[in-house]
Amino acid sequence: MVELIVSFTIMALLTTMAVPLAAYKVKRDKERELRYALREIRKAIDAYKDASDLKKIDVKLGTEGYPESLEILVEGGQTIKFLRRIPMDPMTGTYDWGKRSMQDDPKSQSWGGQNVFDVYTKSTERARDGTPYAEWN
Repeated sequence: MVELIVSFTIMALLTTMAVPLAAYKVKRDKERELRYALREIRKAIDAYKDASDLKKIDVKLGTEGYPESLEILVEGGQTIKFLRRIPMDPMTGTYDWGKRSMQDDPKSQSWGGQNVFDVYTKSTERARDGTPYAEWN
């Protein structure tokens, strides 16, 4: 009976140590996915801007050469596609990204709608280092 109690206590102790470690790993993996998705979308936005500056695609007046929406990056210009698909936001589990136009304040949480200059996650959570995910570059 004593051996059973001791082994149960050891198992309970190991379990309580493993749960926080697993939660830490899940959060770390989501942060890695967020960095990758942000990098991928921002790279596509920059490629779109470069193509518009080189007159490879038509530019709508008032957009300053940036895409009007993220969907345009997937659909492509006349012959150029910039994204295969819009990545999912790993923090919210949706494909709905926060957007900023060139005319918006860099820390703005609302989109003016003129163009897509930058993206951010709509998650209100904070990273392991204490910074809000919405402010990640």
